[in-house]
Amino acid sequence: MALKLDDKKAVVEEVATIAAQAHSAVAAEYRGLTVTELTELRRKARETGVYLRVVKNTLARRALEGTEFECMKDGLVGPLLLAFSMEDPGCAARLIDEFAKEHDKLIPKIVAIGGQLYDASELKRLAALPTYDQAISMLMSVMKAPVEKFVRTLAEPHAKLVRTVAAIKDQKEAA
Repeated sequence: MALKLDDKKAVVEEVATIAAQAHSAVAAEYRGLTVTELTELRRKARETGVYLRVVKNTLARRALEGTEFECMKDGLVGPLLLAFSMEDPGCAARLIDEFAKEHDKLIPKIVAIGGQLYDASELKRLAALPTYDQAISMLMSVMKAPVEKFVRTLAEPHAKLVRTVAAIKDQKEAA
């Protein structure tokens, strides 16, 4: 069923609003996926905070104008779905990468982050980015290590003195 002009304007406005707020975007070809598989992909997208939308390429080009994902315009060819990461930069890439492992009909085509266009081969690198919570825990462990080492260094002379006194005591008791 063809969209009316008002419907097309609404779709463009919705996708443009999402693209303006998103951290990264992935375009993937979905040709050959069944309705059940697409429904499963949409369910997983909702759970992980990914905006997933199948949009006509001409409408997607108009929606991406003026956003940092404008670099994707030339690569929008064929039946594509757009996945925008709303939570962290890697969540859309993780979703598409994990789903593509199970369903070989889903083929990643374009990856964009920070106004830069990347080949689909970079999808795994983007998917490997830590989440916000993982990044914070990594940072805290790096910040905590020097403090722990400093405390151990300060405590070592006292511990060494106690061990020396205990060794002298044991030596005198043995004699």
